Amino acid sequence: MKYEAFITRTGLEPENFRWAWAFCNEVEGPITEPELADELLDLVLTGKKTATASALAEYAPDEAQPVVDGKFDVLLDGKGVPRAAIRTTRVTIRKFKEVSAAHAFKEGEGDRSLSYWRQAHQEFWENLGLFQEEMDVICEEFEVLYQE
Repeated sequence: MKYEAFITRTGLEPENFRWAWAFCNEVEGPITEPELADELLDLVLTGKKTATASALAEYAPDEAQPVVDGKFDVLLDGKGVPRAAIRTTRVTIRKFKEVSAAHAFKEGEGDRSLSYWRQAHQEFWENLGLFQEEMDVICEEFEVLYQE
């Protein structure tokens, strides 16, 4: 297993490992947004970020989506180095325009306001050609189990 040494350090059960990923990048894919991945990871490591969001349209029909199942993910930094282990604690799907201020605050970005969240996420998803006011957004909350 690629992250075996890191998982051993966490003290977590290897059979509960699900994915390794960096923010704003594909799961198990090449890291194409290293600066943004590091910026968002830092928010996790300082305790400001306990949630994230993804566009449902980003997932292929047969691709697994975030679920609450007791498994853990390994968060990578912009260089692909494992830095934290997290467990998803809540998943909801909302229309973009219905994402709450509470969720935006938990994402920990910018001034933590809903207006900042909407502006930043709209821009991000527009750049991917995905943005629509009525788009489905997967709102995920997580807890940090281990960090380095």
